[in-house]
Amino acid sequence: MASRSAVVVGGGIGGLAAAIGLRRVGWEVTVLERAPELTAIGAGISLWPNAQRALAELRVEPRISAQRGGGLVDWRGRRLASWDADLFVRSHGLPLGAIHRASLIETLRSALPDECLKTGVEVTSVEQNGVVHHGSGSIEADLIVAADGISSPIRQALFPAARVEYSGGAAFRGIAKLPLKPALSTTWAAGIEIGVLPLLDDEVYWWVSEARPAGIRHDDHRAYLSGKYGRWHDPIPQLIDATPEILLHDTQHLATPLRSYTRGRIALLGDAAHAMPPFLGQGGCQALEDAVVLASHTQASTVDEALRRHDAERRPRTQKVAKASLQAGASGPLLRNPAAVALRAGFTRLLPAAVTTRVGASISRWQPPKLTPAQPRKP
Repeated sequence: MASRSAVVVGGGIGGLAAAIGLRRVGWEVTVLERAPELTAIGAGISLWPNAQRALAELRVEPRISAQRGGGLVDWRGRRLASWDADLFVRSHGLPLGAIHRASLIETLRSALPDECLKTGVEVTSVEQNGVVHHGSGSIEADLIVAADGISSPIRQALFPAARVEYSGGAAFRGIAKLPLKPALSTTWAAGIEIGVLPLLDDEVYWWVSEARPAGIRHDDHRAYLSGKYGRWHDPIPQLIDATPEILLHDTQHLATPLRSYTRGRIALLGDAAHAMPPFLGQGGCQALEDAVVLASHTQASTVDEALRRHDAERRPRTQKVAKASLQAGASGPLLRNPAAVALRAGFTRLLPAAVTTRVGASISRWQPPKLTPAQPRKP
């Protein structure tokens, strides 16, 4: 059987995972990344059990920090709800994981041969028949995977009406080095969420989400956060002080659900297809699912049929998760009305750990399709 070729546009989590999956089932793959080298922002990422299963099917094994319990608290640190790690495993099948984003990118990158990845290549346009145009020429392929992010030029060329919108909150993010490992926690206040997610090697990923107008910036992120949260419960002040670089960005999502994730021989994947706000921690997880499902459908189908099946399977699920993420934001970090916030706190205190720990289980119990390694071609 003649080898089939694919071009993956974008060297992020979804693009690299797609390349790994396609190569596993016998495709020749080229990844085109416009940046001169693969880098990742100084932030962490949660890996829910569905994402861990996707990585396992890709035969990728990053070092993951398994969360050991924690809870939801108010700004003074008073418990609103408990989170039980053992109950989580029974409900979701695996522990909740976390990893430095750079570590995940490097692990995915190391699963691909060097010649597979071309950095510093700016894709200028693609054609639905499988031609990719870039700054120094063109490539013909049987399949194009557009994993070029939330601002995807390929998506905008295929679906000009698609629009990205502000999700209602700005997020500060950072990674601190703390010898005393804090527990997983989420802190709620009016229009505010602060998350603490322990990583490996004494690192802690944290974020502050604030409901506010888009575009607000600060001369000194640390000074702003210390002034506002310096008297909040530990370890929030310590994390702010111990972080060498604090990032700030406005959270966004794809506000126009696409009517298809494919056109011709092109498949949209990850944020290019279904960018969602971070309120469920599922953006990267869904991209990993995409990668495995796409590879699985190409195993015994023509490209046209594989893309049809991929779209039919992935679009309903990812758009449902994206909608749930928006709803989680509205009832969580974006809730600002004082009466509603007080009501939320009172209601949350009444919930047993068995209920709060099962949140998200319907999403994270996803099981990946099996990828059958391609047989080596005879000489």
